[in-house]
Amino acid sequence: MLDNLLELTIFARIVAAGSLSGAARELDLSLAVVSKRLATLEERLGVRLLRRTTRRQSLTQEGEAFHARCVRILAEVQEAEAAVSRTRDAVTGVLRVTASRAFGRRRIAPLAVAFRALHPEVCVQLTLSEALVDIVEDGIDVAIRFGALADSSHVARRLAPNYRVLCAAPAYLARRGMPHVPADLSAHDCIVFGEYPTREWTFRQGDGELAVRVHPAYVTNDGEAAHELALAGGGIVQKSIWDVGDDLGTGRLVRVLPGHAIPAAPLHAVYASAQHLAPRVKAFVDFCAEALEAEWRWNTAP
Repeated sequence: MLDNLLELTIFARIVAAGSLSGAARELDLSLAVVSKRLATLEERLGVRLLRRTTRRQSLTQEGEAFHARCVRILAEVQEAEAAVSRTRDAVTGVLRVTASRAFGRRRIAPLAVAFRALHPEVCVQLTLSEALVDIVEDGIDVAIRFGALADSSHVARRLAPNYRVLCAAPAYLARRGMPHVPADLSAHDCIVFGEYPTREWTFRQGDGELAVRVHPAYVTNDGEAAHELALAGGGIVQKSIWDVGDDLGTGRLVRVLPGHAIPAAPLHAVYASAQHLAPRVKAFVDFCAEALEAEWRWNTAP
């Protein structure tokens, strides 16, 4: 297809320049290449396009009809290229974003509204799920995720600080007592959640890690439901500080085992490739990074 377009360009330039040699100079090609491309075009079409003598050239009847179509085709190609160039830096189109349910509802949805106020020609499609979707297969532009990057072929940009905490409602702790070391969790009601909820909670210990197996009183696929279960006094839950920081501040939840740090789960924007990143994607990631950094109001993890 590209070769065909080159042959059309060469043919149109030959007609405009009045000779093969003139077209060769204008296109910065050798005369042999121009002559061969014209011959290939005529052979593929099965007609002669030009009458050529040592002194002059003229279009055949078939050549005139073909040249008129060539000019229209090449003009449309140039117009298409110009249109793409004009929109290259424009923040428009459909922006497909995915995030976890709780964080997506509380943080990303309001940010999407604020972003569209600045860029009203963008349509935001927000998919909320606890599952780590395949952003390439599912056609996602950017995923907002906590934790390490699973696919090294993707690009991850840090958006804001984050750490996980264990917490429970004051009523639960008054009833069951406060655990003092991670091993005490085995005697407590715990709330686990996620698409594939884990029954092992991991803590940093020196240069390594300590895994403790918990006994769930509640299992859910929804992070927001896990949060509500904890608020209702159902047990101890492990959540991002972004989800429970405000409740810790008001006393609706109480930090559990604050001296035992949980491995970091940084907040990232993940996308398939940084090359030829659409302006709407770059603008949204930049916007989220600035807004989330401004929202950060918690101390660092121990």
